[in-house]
Amino acid sequence: MDSVATSSHLPALMEPHERAALCHELEATLHDLVILSLVGKQLHWAVVGPDFRSLHLQLDELVDSWRELSDVVAERAVALGHVPDGQAQAAAGGSEIGPVARASIEDHTAVRELTDRIAKVSELARTRMDRLGEIDVATQDVLVEVVRKLEEQQWMLRTQLIGRA
Repeated sequence: MDSVATSSHLPALMEPHERAALCHELEATLHDLVILSLVGKQLHWAVVGPDFRSLHLQLDELVDSWRELSDVVAERAVALGHVPDGQAQAAAGGSEIGPVARASIEDHTAVRELTDRIAKVSELARTRMDRLGEIDVATQDVLVEVVRKLEEQQWMLRTQLIGRA
């Protein structure tokens, strides 16, 4: 009996090395999104200050969106025949996104920390998106969605920093 991951069940795309390259880029994006969601949850628990309540709630919304994006990215990898490793340990080893301090953090500092990390993930995803377009536009479209959402979030957070030192 054939496995569902046999070549006859995979999208007719390209050479195996190109498929592997797509999956590598998707998994790297997945790792960044997983780390971003973990950082967001840490900030959710650690934020203090006058904007605590609104930021606390906003962080939950952001984390939910990053988890949804992670799912879209991972499912595209699976559709291409690759089972990605989205566990925390794999993500930590596969992402350039650094942790935040394990301490209370002022609301405006939390926004700045988060904005910096979203910008980094967005830049990495944009670079991957450009590379993927040369191989497979359907996979590129997944990263277009990631970049679009992250850049919108970055804009929304940046507005909270206006007038802050």
